[in-house]
Amino acid sequence: MSYSIDFRRHVLAVRERKGLSFSATAERFGVGVASIKRWAKRLEPLSYKRKSRKIDLEKLAEDVRQFPDAYQYERAARFGVTQKAIWQALGELGVTYKKSPQPSQGERRRAAGLRREDQAL
Repeated sequence: MSYSIDFRRHVLAVRERKGLSFSATAERFGVGVASIKRWAKRLEPLSYKRKSRKIDLEKLAEDVRQFPDAYQYERAARFGVTQKAIWQALGELGVTYKKSPQPSQGERRRAAGLRREDQAL
């Protein structure tokens, strides 16, 4: 939970006026000691902005079409990023690698039967 800047100013002003310690101020306002110490150093909260993507998803999709059997580390070398970045981007694209398009025997059994919701129709 983030406290408003007005509240932070108020807490620090009361601490200054009354000459309270960090722990006494924290107890009085029901706030953590570390929070008050942080506010004393920097009043405004840090703003977080999302990093811009280094991987263009359209180019990655084209790369997957051109090189369907490439390893992730090979794609990472082509794009100049880490293998984990490629893994995450492929996940966003919905690309999965299966050795065989045929489901395993256990999944075939489940796929062959109707679900209970479907049987009611």
